[in-house]
Amino acid sequence: MTGATLTVGPVSIPAEIDRPEIVVSTSPNQVQLDEFNRWASPLQNNMACVIAENLVAMLGTPRVTLFPQTLSSDADYRVAIEVQIFSSTPGEAAVLDAVWTVRRAKDGRTATRRTSVHEAVRRTGYDALAAAHSRALARLSRDITDAVRALDRSGQ
Repeated sequence: MTGATLTVGPVSIPAEIDRPEIVVSTSPNQVQLDEFNRWASPLQNNMACVIAENLVAMLGTPRVTLFPQTLSSDADYRVAIEVQIFSSTPGEAAVLDAVWTVRRAKDGRTATRRTSVHEAVRRTGYDALAAAHSRALARLSRDITDAVRALDRSGQ
């Protein structure tokens, strides 16, 4: 896979969490904006960057770019991700549920999957919550890596 090129994106996220403040779940049907704790960068961009970095390491190729900064048609594979749930409950859990598709450019063959992750947060504080979300994104990245490798093997 060292010669393969990948483009990550678009990554879409639910509108209710697409904000600078960390949105925390306070009950099963209620969320709250934490005005004093914010993401370091826009969440959608941050997710795409983290996933791209993970894919570089997991696939062993430095040729992973972000959509739309490069033309996706130039890449061997394109990964589109729709985050359906990105839930943050400090001291309890980080939940990620995403539907994603990997598309191979040369023949249009695709793999569409769902990754659902529930990461326990054993400590209070936003650093522990962010670490749990990072672990969830690593799991998503592993699933995407497996799909890219399977498509690569089937195309040889």
